[in-house]
Amino acid sequence: MRDVLDPSTGAVVDRVPELAPADVDAVLARTLGAHAEWSRSGVRARRDVLREIAHLIRINTDYLARLESTQAGKPIGAARGEVGAAAEVFEFYAGAVDKIHGSTIPGNADGTLLTFREPIGPSVAIVPWNFPLLILCWKVAPALAMGNAVVAKPASQTPLTAVALAELAEGAGLPPGTFQVVTGPGGSLGEALVTDPRVRKVSFTGSTEVGRRIMALAAEDITRVGLELGGKSANLVFDDLSDDQLDACVASSLWSVFDNTGQDCCARSRMFVHESVVEDFTERLVAATEAIRIGPTADDETELGPLISEEQRAIAEGYVASAQADGARLRTGGSRPDLPGSYLAPAVLDRADVGMRFMREEIFGPVVGIQPFRTEAEAVALANASIHGLSGSIWCRDVGRALRVARGVETGMLSVNTSSSVHIEAPFGGVKQSGIGRDQGLVALEHFSELKTVFIAAD
Repeated sequence: MRDVLDPSTGAVVDRVPELAPADVDAVLARTLGAHAEWSRSGVRARRDVLREIAHLIRINTDYLARLESTQAGKPIGAARGEVGAAAEVFEFYAGAVDKIHGSTIPGNADGTLLTFREPIGPSVAIVPWNFPLLILCWKVAPALAMGNAVVAKPASQTPLTAVALAELAEGAGLPPGTFQVVTGPGGSLGEALVTDPRVRKVSFTGSTEVGRRIMALAAEDITRVGLELGGKSANLVFDDLSDDQLDACVASSLWSVFDNTGQDCCARSRMFVHESVVEDFTERLVAATEAIRIGPTADDETELGPLISEEQRAIAEGYVASAQADGARLRTGGSRPDLPGSYLAPAVLDRADVGMRFMREEIFGPVVGIQPFRTEAEAVALANASIHGLSGSIWCRDVGRALRVARGVETGMLSVNTSSSVHIEAPFGGVKQSGIGRDQGLVALEHFSELKTVFIAAD
């Protein structure tokens, strides 16, 4: 058994089984049988089950939010919002289940060409600890909608909402074995799932390093993979904003990097600001950062919770020290609040440079660097000076500039005059070493299916 800890106190809150690689055979045997049944179910039956899962998530919001808050160290208000978003995911795919279909194709031969979009097969979803329930839903809902059985492997630190979701799904009428959750060590258990030839699709969200390993393991059986990996997103602030617009920019930019205590692959942890407004922007950001309410996760007034662990806090502190050693200036934060648990005051550093380690590597903590630029071309070049390309924001009033910069920045997602990255209706994913494939939107249904082409001769 493995202890589940509350990062805000360090206390043990629950225990879950530690499965071993040897247990995978029985799990996948059950999955294979369930897949055979679920893949033959009609679209209306799948629609109704997904709708009921969404309904059960909504009526259990408080229970799920408290589980998520406790295991992941999230402020309770944020956890409630994420539970609501999880219900929206199932509602979206319940409505989309009958919107994905094949086609008839004109051909030169005397006959008819058809395509069918069929379930891809038993699938594995490996999810991280930063948004445990929501990211799980991004993977499980479209997989189920397309008629696939799923095995989910939650992060060892945050398994509780995954287990709860599986119980709700069965209560909603999902056949037993169609959605299973396995808990245990990520390395050995995850690799046993990825390398089993019965698995047809692996959907993973996590670090670039682990994603690279999964891709290599999956290559042996040509198992399909979807990888949403690390990010080091840019926030580009130009000099044509009015005073009120700059205030709005600062307010949004603040949470674009410090939301979830910086443990977000979309975090805009590199802020590039035009030299004429960089000092004004930085002063406003520092003031807003110092006003963030840090406190117990169960308090509705708390805006920032702890990092997931003492180890993760030490990593973030190491980046703050490294940044200062490289010549960046700490304007605020980086200290430990007088609270139990793995809290860290969010850190703002200016005089940054893209060559510094803390500006190159994903931190997964509340740390941001600010670097000035002079020209539009330089801003784009700075944004692209990264192995990652997941998200980012552009702040300016000039629509032509916004379009030019949006086309020039190498990333999977961009927001203009906002920091919003997540829209269930639209594809979510990155380029370069931020991954391959997409979660969310109708395209996720395509990633959990295969196209079959059939030719029927006229004679």
